[in-house]
Amino acid sequence: MAAVLVHRAMGNRLTNIFVNTGLLRKHEFESTLEMLRDRLKLRVIGVDASDRFLAQLKGITDPEEKRRRIGREFIAVFAEQAQKLQAGEAHGEIGYLVQGTLYPDVIESVSVKGPSSTIKTHHNVGGLPEKMPFALIEPLRDLFKDEVRQIGKELGLPAEVLVKHPFPGPGLAVRLLGEVNPTQLATLREADAIVVEEIRKAGFYEKVWQAFAVLLPIRSVGVMGDFRTYGQTVVVRVVESDDAMTADWVKLPGEVLAGISTRIVNEVSGVTRVVYDVSSKPPSTIEWE
Repeated sequence: MAAVLVHRAMGNRLTNIFVNTGLLRKHEFESTLEMLRDRLKLRVIGVDASDRFLAQLKGITDPEEKRRRIGREFIAVFAEQAQKLQAGEAHGEIGYLVQGTLYPDVIESVSVKGPSSTIKTHHNVGGLPEKMPFALIEPLRDLFKDEVRQIGKELGLPAEVLVKHPFPGPGLAVRLLGEVNPTQLATLREADAIVVEEIRKAGFYEKVWQAFAVLLPIRSVGVMGDFRTYGQTVVVRVVESDDAMTADWVKLPGEVLAGISTRIVNEVSGVTRVVYDVSSKPPSTIEWE
């Protein structure tokens, strides 16, 4: 949304950078690039930086440290791309970075007014380095998601953009508890795709705020065929909300939950248990980390 707003104001003087952090959902890098370029007609450079992000996260289990490292690496990638643009084209100095920061990000990341404490650092707010080579422009900073969607509707954006579920900047790193590595990411990515597919098939996708999978760093005993297994646990999280400040878990029909569970344990290697998160916000946050 922020990119579309700025593009309307300054046209092709805006260059968008879409970064593959290696923490995106299944096929998201390719599908998002296609949508931005072909559907929204934006000038976009796709950067595959997955190896460097995963290197930054190696051995890291603390959620706040994950977010800080991801935030710093985003800025490093943007700075490198800006240098390439300045060296290769008649851009002049690139001194501004546009971000799609929303008000809930600000509230959870920093104390705004009064004695409120930091709940979790968002990569695009408290997770940014203190010194940056850009001045920040955040046109949506004081708005909630529902307000942003209304702006998008006024701008004539495609419905698929308006109803798409929010996705955290740190991506799957905050839905994969413990250390982030390619093997665990592959497991989570497949389970998450099944959750979204089944929610869509059941007609709930546009009715709920978010639906996704979480991979836990615990194993439990299971049975596959005649063999004992010691497999991983996937949590299914589906919530309804208006602004992400509060949220309630969705009472999905039993047959929908059964379909999700059956597909995950049958199709995602190494997973033997699926559980459903029935926690509201507060006291829980929507994301697990």
